[in-house]
Amino acid sequence: MGRVSGNRTVAELLARSNRLGADPRNTNYAGGNTSAKGVETDPVTGRDVELMWVKGSGGDLGTLTEPGLAVLRTDRLRALVGVYPGEDREDEMVAAFDFCLHGRGGAAPSIDTAMHGLVEAAHVDHLHPDSGIALATAADGEQLTKDVFGTKVMWVPWRRPGFQLGLDIAAVQRDNPGAVGCILGGHGITAWGDTSEEAERNSTWIIERARLHLERHGRPRPFGAEVDERRALPAAQRRAKAAALAPHLRAVASRDRRMVGHFIDSDVVLEFVASEKLFALARLGTSCPDHFLRTKVRPLVLDLPASASPQECVGRLAELHEAYRDDYRAYYERHATADSPPMRGADPAIILVPGVGMFSYGRDKQTARVAGEFYVNAINVMRGAEAVSSYAPIPESEKFRIEYWALEEAKLRRLPQPKRHAGRVALVTGAASGIGRATAARLAADGACVVVADLDAGRAVSAAGDLGGADVAVGVGADVTKEGEVEAAVEATLLAFGGIDLVVNNAGLSISKPLLETTERDWDLQHDVMAKGSFLVARAAARAMIAQRLGGDIVYIVSKNALFAGPNNVAYGAAKADQAHQVRLLAAELGEHGIRVNGVNPDGVVRGSGIFAGGWGAQRAAVYGIPEEELGAFYARRTLLGREVLPEHVANAVAAVCSGELSHTTGLLVPVDAGVAAAFLR
Repeated sequence: MGRVSGNRTVAELLARSNRLGADPRNTNYAGGNTSAKGVETDPVTGRDVELMWVKGSGGDLGTLTEPGLAVLRTDRLRALVGVYPGEDREDEMVAAFDFCLHGRGGAAPSIDTAMHGLVEAAHVDHLHPDSGIALATAADGEQLTKDVFGTKVMWVPWRRPGFQLGLDIAAVQRDNPGAVGCILGGHGITAWGDTSEEAERNSTWIIERARLHLERHGRPRPFGAEVDERRALPAAQRRAKAAALAPHLRAVASRDRRMVGHFIDSDVVLEFVASEKLFALARLGTSCPDHFLRTKVRPLVLDLPASASPQECVGRLAELHEAYRDDYRAYYERHATADSPPMRGADPAIILVPGVGMFSYGRDKQTARVAGEFYVNAINVMRGAEAVSSYAPIPESEKFRIEYWALEEAKLRRLPQPKRHAGRVALVTGAASGIGRATAARLAADGACVVVADLDAGRAVSAAGDLGGADVAVGVGADVTKEGEVEAAVEATLLAFGGIDLVVNNAGLSISKPLLETTERDWDLQHDVMAKGSFLVARAAARAMIAQRLGGDIVYIVSKNALFAGPNNVAYGAAKADQAHQVRLLAAELGEHGIRVNGVNPDGVVRGSGIFAGGWGAQRAAVYGIPEEELGAFYARRTLLGREVLPEHVANAVAAVCSGELSHTTGLLVPVDAGVAAAFLR
């Protein structure tokens, strides 16, 4: 190999990786890996040394950057062939890769490192395209590979990823000098080239040629006829039923550990769940290791017609769930050995509902979404295989070997400890500004998925966007005084994240007037927003929480004025007192369901407050005879601690009161007022 600048090699590799990974036709999220070899000067010896840069463990091609690459010396990597102890001990070779690293080595090398290092080509791509896996999982995949590609792409029988697979591919390349790649049985594709452009061209050629073959030669209805009773419901009816079922489905997916959900009702999914072959194909499960590691060995399929009511579905789901758990436990026991890791959980990760769509589950929203995307990939694979042959995934025993692989278990153990509110779904009202916005930000920072609800939908969407992408937060418009809009906000929460665990009743406003100037409209408006609005939100959320059987938290942002008779705010103080008593009443009523209800009593939160900015600040300043800009300092001076209260301080109290540290606390009102003795609870 001629001298090639490492910087240029890395730049080409990253650009190629990002192009390949950005196109879902080429590979799934975090699936596959790419590599490049080049020559650099060894800083110790001053001599040229051939290096390989390869995507490290756990990265994603579409967003790969240089820190995500492992850097190894090619000579040392290839020398491992001489000490390879055989397939029975090939897992030991992953630890051996550490002795091949160059310098600090970059990212941790993945199990596929040998595939890239042993192939005699400067650039190698290993990808998981739907079209390629369709051929790889067809019953006669080897013959199809010959028919589609001739001798340019070779067939490699299924073998679990590892050192031996790398040797297999290297042998195929050596024995077939005209080949540009191979189809890996049950798995995916690998392609190579002397330049980065050639490797990418060969990869995309294999993918596109496979796709065109399936399109031109496949049967028109590979899944069989559409079954009328499982035909997709109209969109509005479909989503309403999905929302009604969501908390019950989450209960099914979360018996062993709390999961976040993701809903997909794309045409691909709806066609599959309405098809004649649904149950037979679903039972076969997925094949590509990337797929079933996230989707589990097979999905749970609701075997009722689309017309079945939510109540009928819930009853049948209970039966199917028990059967699924028994089946998964039997699968584990059939294949587990004395060295196998303990069973991780027997609940489904994918639930298919005829007429409605698919719910997927994971420890967080991204994991849940990716699991759903992988099952869509699997549907596409099944369609392609059934179009030209019949779908024949790898054996169940091989799936178990990967799902309960010691290396996979080690990867799971390396995951960081979950944050305080990880796996929880929060709905915060009045969250586009002030206390609500700070609370949404704090819960998101603590790992929760957050729905930002506000009267102003545009500001809600903007505030949610500031918290991250849709895997972290979404914004919805909601007038909490209107039952329909409250129900719609909770429904949006269920469809966005699969459930609801935590509600913060923060929406509010204040009008500061003496009794004789307070109008009926003033009174009604404040009670509608804070007393009635909190009731409507708590009722809608509690209904879902009870169905989930996971407990939950309802937190009211009340006020010091619920206890303290401040001047000229009869309507506001009375509405806040109503909220404070709702805390007590609901804590008593919902405790049997594991739902805790607590409140936070702030005072003097001026900076960043939507209420104060909306006129309340000017009104209160006039009452106290001070300039409005001095109001925060005025409130601070009258407290025991002499400190100004900010929205973030209230948000901290919310995060604490609904945390595991206070798991046995309900019915509590927490003052966050820097110390106002007149508002002490007594």
